[in-house]
Amino acid sequence: MATSMLEYSKTILEKVSFDSKLFEKELLKALKMLMPNDRQELQTWVIRTFGLHYQSLFTNYKLA
Repeated sequence: MATSMLEYSKTILEKVSFDSKLFEKELLKALKMLMPNDRQELQTWVIRTFGLHYQSLFTNYKLA
């Protein structure tokens, strides 16, 4: 079964969540690749999964 880009992005972000700079880099890369509805779902997932720690990325880059 093929993995969607959204699911792939989530997997990568989980693996790099220990490093905020790497997480930011991978998040920005994912947001460029994803379709608008998937971007919104990824944003919701990031905030729900990692709490408010990475929420500032969305406002810093005007991604929200």
